[in-house]
Amino acid sequence: MSAGVIALIVVLIVVTPVGMIWRRRQGQLRAPKTRMATAPSSARIPDRPERGRLTAADLRQDLGPQATLVQFSSAFCAPCRGTRQVLGDVARMVPGVAYVEIDAENRLDLVRRLNVLSTPTVLVLGPDGTITKQATGQPRKPDVIAALGEVIPAATPSSTAGAGE
Repeated sequence: MSAGVIALIVVLIVVTPVGMIWRRRQGQLRAPKTRMATAPSSARIPDRPERGRLTAADLRQDLGPQATLVQFSSAFCAPCRGTRQVLGDVARMVPGVAYVEIDAENRLDLVRRLNVLSTPTVLVLGPDGTITKQATGQPRKPDVIAALGEVIPAATPSSTAGAGE
């Protein structure tokens, strides 16, 4: 065998598992990564927004009373269309959940603050705007519903007591 063929085989052996791991992680909703702050907490600037929380002013739309699904998109992002469909369906299906799509090119302030590196990037926010889950790539509908189940408080026993009687 020639050296070129051997080099190609070695590259394929090394790159294939990396590609499989990358592909498997696409669209998985997981807890947000926390990064080290550049300044001690005592030296924080009061007007500077928190990295792990978004407000209605950040989103330019009201937060949902139960949760908010946020999608960062770009104009030429093919998976963004599918993600828009999934998140829109879930928001219509689950009461109290708002869906916000943000054009990453027009909101570079948020992109930089939240370290959004690719589109679609999906965030699941609690009722107070805290980022509880995030995903890069198109998430599956059951995964989004499960992530919301962790954020939205379960029905209280008193609200379900008369349902089965």
